[in-house]
Amino acid sequence: MDIDLRKIQDFFAADRFAAGAGITVEAAAPERVVCAMAVTPRHLNAAGGVQGGAIFTLADLAFAVHSNLGLAMGASSGVTVGQSNSISFLRAPRGPKLKACSSCLSRGRNISVYHVEVTDDEGLVAVMTGSGFTKDSSGAR
Repeated sequence: MDIDLRKIQDFFAADRFAAGAGITVEAAAPERVVCAMAVTPRHLNAAGGVQGGAIFTLADLAFAVHSNLGLAMGASSGVTVGQSNSISFLRAPRGPKLKACSSCLSRGRNISVYHVEVTDDEGLVAVMTGSGFTKDSSGAR
């Protein structure tokens, strides 16, 4: 499948929560997706650190983009939704920008598993493993 980054970006601009957080899709390919978020005051918690939910939202969008590349490109009618995930926060982020890089660990007919690494300029900040369930538009379960 040929990937048109502009088409992917346009499709996921409709994710209003991620768009409101300032998250962008920087790269998309079957083997890897990269999303980024500039850290602004709206991402900070009461103690002045980056809020865990902001980091999770960045990782979750990378998972969503990767697991729905076919849907965004019009090659698939099935949508993949999050089934479960686990995120580990390894250290407080430093610097002005965070990136989330997704890789596919397993992709079956209905179940898929992705690994997402969130980094800043100094290295690894968090890791997330997410599994998704793909349902087709025919309503099959």
